[in-house]
Amino acid sequence: MSIAELYKIYLDCGGRVTTDSRAIAGGELFFALKGENFDGNEYAVKALEAGAAYAVVDRTSSAACFKAGSVEDARTRDNEGRSRIIPVDDTLKTLQELARWHRSMTFVDGKPLTVIGLTGTNGKTTTKELIKAVLSVKYNVTATEGNLNNSIGVPLTLLKINSWTQIAVVEMGASHPGDIKELVSVALPNYGLITNVGKAHLLGFGSFEGVKQTKGELYDYIQRTADRVFLNVDNPHLCGMAAQRPDLLKIPYGLEYQGAVVLPSSEDNPYLRIALKDSGPEHIINTRLIGAYNADNVMAAIAVGMEFGIGLEDAIDAVSRYVPSNNRSQMVVTSSNSLIVDAYNANPTSMEAALRNFSSVKASKKSVMLGNMLELGEDSVCEHIRIIEILTEVDGLEYSVLVGDEFRKALEATDGVVGRGDGVYSAGDMEIRWFPDSSSAAEHLKKTPLEGFSILVKGSRGSRMETVVPVL
Repeated sequence: MSIAELYKIYLDCGGRVTTDSRAIAGGELFFALKGENFDGNEYAVKALEAGAAYAVVDRTSSAACFKAGSVEDARTRDNEGRSRIIPVDDTLKTLQELARWHRSMTFVDGKPLTVIGLTGTNGKTTTKELIKAVLSVKYNVTATEGNLNNSIGVPLTLLKINSWTQIAVVEMGASHPGDIKELVSVALPNYGLITNVGKAHLLGFGSFEGVKQTKGELYDYIQRTADRVFLNVDNPHLCGMAAQRPDLLKIPYGLEYQGAVVLPSSEDNPYLRIALKDSGPEHIINTRLIGAYNADNVMAAIAVGMEFGIGLEDAIDAVSRYVPSNNRSQMVVTSSNSLIVDAYNANPTSMEAALRNFSSVKASKKSVMLGNMLELGEDSVCEHIRIIEILTEVDGLEYSVLVGDEFRKALEATDGVVGRGDGVYSAGDMEIRWFPDSSSAAEHLKKTPLEGFSILVKGSRGSRMETVVPVL
């Protein structure tokens, strides 16, 4: 079956696509994807029985036998007698091809749909949500849901584009060389934005240079199409990457470039506040975000909005109304403590930024709860040691909880850290308690609760540091 024929079926299904047989509501086009621990082909017939209109399966799977006719029955035929099972060589590649075709066939007022492609080491999802909030002042926006930013999530995002979509904002993640190159070939973005580059997924990238090369694949694509990128000209790494591509067309932004300053936070008002001074009368951007490291994300959203005709005051108002969720730079006030919950993910760059920001927070008592940073390869222990060293520099920090084996190795190798036994350590006047996982940390904190603390909670997704939040 050609992609054009499959696209007609997609349209007949009302543009509804799913890869989860448990989420069938009726009438969807089901793609049977295969992963390390699952094989969607095994659920293709069940998906049809549950109400899916058609199922796209791997040609070599047992489900494809229904197409061959050996065991075909009424369950797998539509009202016109056609098979509802569609065999293809590779279901994931077919999903991506269908998404690319749909993106290419979507027009707004007779012009191809505008797609903004977004990647970076940190802040991708927050920046994407801020851009969506700002653009929504004037446009109907389709954007990546949550962080569905991989080889499956990107095509699913594109396939949610419908007749009312005027701009699409597509987040793209990467953990190996070539990942962004693959995703831009599906999304075909007109604009590109890299939030930043830092040390993350080093196990897959091999080095920081590998990170820059892979993220730079977005710049490579935009350069070839003669479109434009939003460039944080305050960031020397991004400027260096852009300079390596002299034909790259750039829309500059940045705190310093735009004459903006981050205003001091306080215990009463810990949220990020930015003063814009070079845009006529001074404007104050009041956000619900925690951390000065989010300032670049805000400035990116303002720059994107202004490029698309959103007035400055409207853009500022949209940013001020955005409330973060899903454990990203959230402020959570409990009956006992004030929490900064940034536990969705972590790497050396974002962890240092969070700790530096926490050091500037005014509070009578401070504590941090940190989980392992994952996928750092041979650099893992030394990067965890560096985080412990930064911990000792955090102003007013009294008590720290570290979770995971990488932090245990680092504690044993960090100068100035003294082991007291039973997972208890000290570094100067600070007490450190180590736990193998977040559940055991939560059990300890439940028995010995903290009171009156300002607490930073952060760690990689696999550390599940949000587990400690209910007991704080």
